[in-house]
Amino acid sequence: MGAPVTITRDEHTATELRAASARCTDGGQVRRILALALVLEGRARSEAAALNGMDRQTLSDWVHRYNAEGIAGLKSRKSPGREPFLTEAQKAELRALVIQGPDPDIHKVVRWRCSDLRAEVARLWSVDVHENTIGVWLGELGLTRLQPGPVHPKKDAAAEEAFKKNFTSLVRAKLAGTTANTPIEIWFQDEARFGQKGTHAYIWAPVGSRPSMVRDNRHDNAYIFGAICPARGVGAAMITPTANTEMMNLHLAEISTQVAKDAIAVLTCDGAGWHQPGRELVVPDNIVLLHLPPYSPELNPMENVWDYLRQNKLCALVWESYASIVDACRRAWNWLIADPARIKSIGTREWACVSL
Repeated sequence: MGAPVTITRDEHTATELRAASARCTDGGQVRRILALALVLEGRARSEAAALNGMDRQTLSDWVHRYNAEGIAGLKSRKSPGREPFLTEAQKAELRALVIQGPDPDIHKVVRWRCSDLRAEVARLWSVDVHENTIGVWLGELGLTRLQPGPVHPKKDAAAEEAFKKNFTSLVRAKLAGTTANTPIEIWFQDEARFGQKGTHAYIWAPVGSRPSMVRDNRHDNAYIFGAICPARGVGAAMITPTANTEMMNLHLAEISTQVAKDAIAVLTCDGAGWHQPGRELVVPDNIVLLHLPPYSPELNPMENVWDYLRQNKLCALVWESYASIVDACRRAWNWLIADPARIKSIGTREWACVSL
């Protein structure tokens, strides 16, 4: 039997090693330091190894590491493993490819599946892996499967960015002639239809199952004309049988009663026909209208309000009459505005926080 391996470093005593172990967050390193501390105290190597969950030979290996590198040499090290199939640059290219989406003419598909990406990876980099590996890679790249939101083909992304960037100047232009001391409130307005032709919401269910949720196939419905002021956490709504200029006038009158005293509300809304200034649209004196770019509903926080109400209050229900629909809409809206923090959380947009 060969001579036992000895600790040749002398910069730490057993007590100092124990103190160092208390500062470590690596559990494996702590065990190794404590084993070496026992050896320095004169304990048998087999005993020191057993007390720290290792055999004598493993302890000898860590003594060699300690002699060569000190306490830092006792850290746990991750094995480099097999060389990755794709380089970092190739993974970045794969991520960009997934985010951009397939070209139907080139890739012959309209959405990426793991099987499609597997073929594309093989074509681009001659790497053949299982579909499950593609799914693991996508997760590592920060990607997941999501339900896309609908986008109108005439949507103008540049116009949206310009609207957000120039929002303050657009508000100032709408307020031309207003005195400098007049308080300004930013409101958002929209309307949505709710009724028997309802929607479904995400729910928790066992993996691999297909849960069911009731959905009425009849067509009675009502409209909620809603508006919120995120800065104040308040809102104003009307429940109506139709959506037209007459109903919009009722809603504008209701909003005007909720605007703070002596303040002016800049009411941001879309370009629906009943939102357009004209002889029939009556805009109260304490409201000015600011229209969103065409086909840009995602700029309006009210769209998030409607989704929130549908997901939490107005789905998985069957209503037998128009009156029951109206009652459900009333209770849902009152639930929303009873919590100002909820309105602020859903409706606040950094680009719309103006200081005039």
